[in-house]
Amino acid sequence: MRTAVNGRGMESALAPVVARLLEHMRAAGLEPQLTPQLARWLLDQGTTTTDPVLKDGDLAGQDLDLCIGLGGDGTLLDTVALVGRAGIPVLGINLGRLGFLSHVRLEEVEPALAALKAGRYALQDRSLLEVIDVPELGAHNFALNEVSVHKRDSASMISVHVHLGNDFLNTYWADGLLIATPTGSTAYSLSCGGPILYPTSDALVINPVSPHNLNVRPFVVPDHYTLTLKLDARTDACLLNLDARSTPIGGQSTVTIRRAPFSVKLVQLEGHDFLRTLRDKLNWGLDLRSVGK
Repeated sequence: MRTAVNGRGMESALAPVVARLLEHMRAAGLEPQLTPQLARWLLDQGTTTTDPVLKDGDLAGQDLDLCIGLGGDGTLLDTVALVGRAGIPVLGINLGRLGFLSHVRLEEVEPALAALKAGRYALQDRSLLEVIDVPELGAHNFALNEVSVHKRDSASMISVHVHLGNDFLNTYWADGLLIATPTGSTAYSLSCGGPILYPTSDALVINPVSPHNLNVRPFVVPDHYTLTLKLDARTDACLLNLDARSTPIGGQSTVTIRRAPFSVKLVQLEGHDFLRTLRDKLNWGLDLRSVGK
């Protein structure tokens, strides 16, 4: 099983941990192939490896069966960006803190790798968002969690006129506006007061960031709609964010967003599911009155 292994800048203390993980992968027959950024980081830490290094850029056409992200949820989002339209299954091993998407903990690595080798896992398709009218984005015009527009720095709030298809929805006066997928409903959108959606729901969340008009709330819409966001900012530039990737755009820009025509395949191991993760990682439904009883 040819397995791409991705990671980004981590604490130096994690270098021996990553080296051991690669050893476990080899022992399990997963044939690790390092992304260039992980190979460079290991070299910078003085850690040598004989594992082959993949070509720079996305992973399409590189004959891979699986892609593993080492780190937190940010690394998993980077890994999804590398996989792109290739359809390679993705798994996250958590070397960070919360690890909502990267849910395999270090103590679970060996049984998880054995399950991968034996084929004891399922694949869950997660929908993505696609921005279709910003040439600067190139092929990386998609996001797993959310697409958002923001004012820059300490600029005044912006106005965003939103259409669902051909129908006008609302004008939002806010620091920004985000469109979240079901996967992203437990990320930035949740911190902005948005609802949690089940990961396979065919829906999107439209959620203002620090709105000026308090009578607007997060709004859930079917994901067959194409969303048009027309910006009206007093400054010349705003920010367009796709997950953790930011691109400056003009203050009078129009951004068109739709559900991408492809999805990402997340590996689901036995004993790991969305509802359990909600309870364990977000303390969903925790009642302090019952603790200790």
